[in-house]
Amino acid sequence: MESREADFNILLATDSYKVTHYKQYPPNTSRVYSYFECREKKTENSRIRKVKYEETVFYGLQYILKKYLEGRVVTKQKIQEAKEVYREHFQDDVFNEKGWNYILEKYDGHLPIEIKAVPEGSVIPRGNVLFTVENTDPECYWLTNWIETILVQTWYPITVATNSREQKKILAKYLFETSGSLTGLEYKLHDFGYRGVSSQETAGIGASAHLVNFKGTDTVAGIALIKRYYGTKDPVPGFSVPAAEHSTITAWGKDHERDAFEHIVTQFSSVPVSVVSDSYDIYNACEKIWGEDLRSLIESRSSKAPLIIRPDSGNPLDTVLKVLDILGKKFPVEENSRGYKVLPPYIRVIQGDGVDINTLQEIVEGMKQHKWSIENISFGSGGALLQKLTRDLLNCSFKCSYVVTNGLGVNVFKDPVADPNKRSKKGRLSLHSTRNNEYVTLEEGKGDLEEYGPDLLRTVFHNGKIISCYSFDDVRRNAGLKNTELEEEIQ
Repeated sequence: MESREADFNILLATDSYKVTHYKQYPPNTSRVYSYFECREKKTENSRIRKVKYEETVFYGLQYILKKYLEGRVVTKQKIQEAKEVYREHFQDDVFNEKGWNYILEKYDGHLPIEIKAVPEGSVIPRGNVLFTVENTDPECYWLTNWIETILVQTWYPITVATNSREQKKILAKYLFETSGSLTGLEYKLHDFGYRGVSSQETAGIGASAHLVNFKGTDTVAGIALIKRYYGTKDPVPGFSVPAAEHSTITAWGKDHERDAFEHIVTQFSSVPVSVVSDSYDIYNACEKIWGEDLRSLIESRSSKAPLIIRPDSGNPLDTVLKVLDILGKKFPVEENSRGYKVLPPYIRVIQGDGVDINTLQEIVEGMKQHKWSIENISFGSGGALLQKLTRDLLNCSFKCSYVVTNGLGVNVFKDPVADPNKRSKKGRLSLHSTRNNEYVTLEEGKGDLEEYGPDLLRTVFHNGKIISCYSFDDVRRNAGLKNTELEEEIQ
């Protein structure tokens, strides 16, 4: 399957220093085995980071395999291109032309590599192996860590999906506490991040990772990526609603904000519509325009087509509380079975400014203290959801743990004296689920004993072919909040 971009060259998709590594391994090395994990951060200062991220959502490897590694990825032209680039880049002939020609001739340009991984969407505690990589041909021992660079880029979808899921846990807790139900949970956090990311590809990957946990997005790029590389039973995996931006309000002029509001809600009378209302004075807009001038128009809307008022400036918690208080005075508020206030079903609020995992927590806690149900609100998050993340957040790491040299297998590891957190695992690894439903990584090939049951790592890639595929529905199912997690959050 030739699904990757035609001009992509795997020979140029590695860190420069890796080009020279084939000359650095011990003589007669025939196998290199490496693994990927999100390391535990045992000495982390919890006062600095409010969220500990104790477990991760594994997602995104399938995209990389299908787009960049599957099929005939080595050609004469690509070898020649790489040879010329590296000759100039290093000012020396260090490129392993012989090795790449071997792959071209013996495997018709398919990579002699085996990758085993946990199922996509799996929620695995930090410090466990997530996937392993090894060469299948002894001549290609150097290839395992050549592809580290591109494989470690799974840190991004893993981190987005993990951060998004942690926010889902917060929303589930407060939604249930203030309403007694989880209805609408999957639409409570909407992706506003398209313009805030670094590229079209980042947008697609990041948006798809968020959609593992939620169904609301304005980052359309994620839909095409999911359809192409995962597939869903539904026509699309993410949804949105008509919404105003500041230009569609301010284009009417400051004296005609009311006309702008009326026009927009009339244009979209039978579906939910979100109207940004802070172009001039959010509080006046809520009190006078929505609460008085257009009140009867809003009251005529159905619960399936509410007006969603969007503040977009000010301190997020203060603004949300003040907007709710104003609307609560202008529209009939009811008390739900949990004793929390709920606006009538034809009017809701979305907070889309300054939302990250910490401010989200502050807003829902503040609402709870002021006896407002989380039923009243949804959130939009952009840069904090898709861009303000690094590989260090979850300490994503790829390390060699086993080699075969002169026919002898050796368990290898690193153990820096200055940083015990960076100590790596030894030997061939396997992942198991214990009787208590906890995960354990077995080192040094001990998984062969199968005392803990079968290895959860499954072969997903072998010699250029995708062996196991996951639909996006599989991913969502694997990543879903478990009853035990909900009980922990709600207690």
